[in-house]
Parts: sequence; C-alpha cells; structure tokens
Amino acid sequence: MAKHLQKPKIHNVEAIAKSRLFTVESVDLEFSNGARRLYERMQPSGREAVLIVPIIDDHLVLIYEYAVGIEDYELGFPKGLIDPGETVLQAANRELMEEAGFGAGRMDTLSKLTMAPSYFSSKMNVVVARELYPKRLQGDEPEPLPQIRWPVADMLALLNEPDFNEARNVSALFLAHQWLNRG
Repeated sequence: MAKHLQKPKIHNVEAIAKSRLFTVESVDLEFSNGARRLYERMQPSGREAVLIVPIIDDHLVLIYEYAVGIEDYELGFPKGLIDPGETVLQAANRELMEEAGFGAGRMDTLSKLTMAPSYFSSKMNVVVARELYPKRLQGDEPEPLPQIRWPVADMLALLNEPDFNEARNVSALFLAHQWLNRG
C-alpha cells in the first residue's frame, strides 16, 4: 500500500544527546509536498532482538524481570539482543538458556515486530520454542529470574494479569495463539 508514497528527503542527521546506552539524533526531513520538520529518534544500532515463547508440557514458560522504566517487575517471555554473528534461532536458544534455564529442540520464527518506529529502529523477532530440555547458561541478568508456567489452553487469560502488560509480550502472545490454533 505504501509503495506509491515518496519517502521524505533527509537533509541532516546529528547527535543531540548521548548517554552510556543511548544516542538521540535530530533528523531534518523534507516531505514530498515541501513541508520540513525536525524529528528526534534513537540512533539506529543495526542490531535486532529476539523474544521467545517457550512451551513445555502444554504450558508457556514466563519469567519475572525488573523493568526500571516502570520501576516494577513485569511478567513476560525471555528476550534479548542478537549478538554479532548469531542467527535469530541461535540467539533465541541462548537467551532461553540464560533467562529460563532451557534449551529448545524445535524453534519456529513467527514474525518480526517494530516498536514505536517513529522513534526506534529496533526489530524484535518472535520465536516459539518447543521440545525443551534443561540447560542453563550464565547471562547478564543481575538476579535470578523467577519463572511461572501458564497453561497453553488458557493462554489468553494472561491478558487479565496485572503484571503482563508489555506490548511486545502481548503481541507475541497473540501471534503464538494464532500459530498454535492455525488449524
């Protein structure tokens, strides 16, 4: 549908703020109708991430992880950045081992999501992991991540949980539900 649209011309990109983790850029754009605007965005990193929906014994495996942005623990699926040289499925298996203590015998990629694309270039690959076996790798988490198992048959009831709110987790839940019920 958007193939007929002309992308704005980028006149200038400059870093306007920098922290240990983030660089904010100012982007000077000119649209096809001549309108010009300054936008701000996080500097693109070129790295993608992965979110894993693990399934064992007809249950989803979820973890609690502290989210400093909301200053609380959030219930969700294991996730993390793809390291240089890793494939999506290699990163998914590594993150699953680090955060949930399982490896996967089978993995299926469901989708690639963007998050707030007006401000971020990041992409999240959603993967379903099955045929799980115990396997733990040391990750970068500062504390052990408590986990719970949730019945696959009642997976959409997670939407009623007060600490299951993060948009990527909710999207992955719907994608996994559709994939599991594909017929």
